[in-house]
Amino acid sequence: MLLTLTPVVLAGAITGYIDVAQITLYIFFAFFAGLVFYLQRESRREGFPLTNDGTDTPRSVQTSFMPSPKTYLLQDGSTVLSPNGVRESQDIKAKRMGLWHGSAHAPTGNPMTDAVGPASYANRADVPDKLFNGQPRIVPLRTDGGYHIDHSDTDPVGMTVVGADGVKAGTVSDVWVDRAEAVIRYLEVSTGTRKLLLPMNFTAKIDAARQKIVVNAILGGQFAAVPATKNPDLVTLLEEDKIMAYYGGGLLYATPARSETLI
Repeated sequence: MLLTLTPVVLAGAITGYIDVAQITLYIFFAFFAGLVFYLQRESRREGFPLTNDGTDTPRSVQTSFMPSPKTYLLQDGSTVLSPNGVRESQDIKAKRMGLWHGSAHAPTGNPMTDAVGPASYANRADVPDKLFNGQPRIVPLRTDGGYHIDHSDTDPVGMTVVGADGVKAGTVSDVWVDRAEAVIRYLEVSTGTRKLLLPMNFTAKIDAARQKIVVNAILGGQFAAVPATKNPDLVTLLEEDKIMAYYGGGLLYATPARSETLI
């Protein structure tokens, strides 16, 4: 008797008893779960640990859920370590309106200058923003002859600035330009006793016919408290945040009626 061997064809043998599509789906689930975990850890590089609502004590955070410290190289050559475990010691001048978690806070002083609510700001670096060549990014036109107001546009210099109540605050003495984007960032307003910056996006109306600029964010008398700059020809990142916060806070706190409900 002669025996013959039949060759075994191995092609497709694995897929014959393994569901490849199902394994691929499991691999995707595992990858996606790892990605979510990684992004959650990376999101905690700033602002952590959180504070317990009501007690103002730091919450305990498991080390496994915090990213490992990483050193970032900044444009000016300096480095920043994040996370660094340093908590801001900013005193919030507001009190809780209720005992429940998530209760709103009410200002205890002047919210426009106390950094409360819409007038709050971040403690950014107290240095000017710079271009790639190291030059200041935002400067007044008087320090850079390469920029000027186009003849087809209205030149705001010399115009009167009034607040939401129609009271005169001062006169525009110069224009501050963002040299990275070639746009006007601030109007320099002279009140007679000091010069301050008015963010261009807070100018509600520029009336060329009447040579008047209306600012609805704050009242005419409140311009006197606009945060100042240390250098008359430069503005730092921290100063920019404080200035923008002051005008933003005015949208809610400039008058008592603004912080009340509409109904």
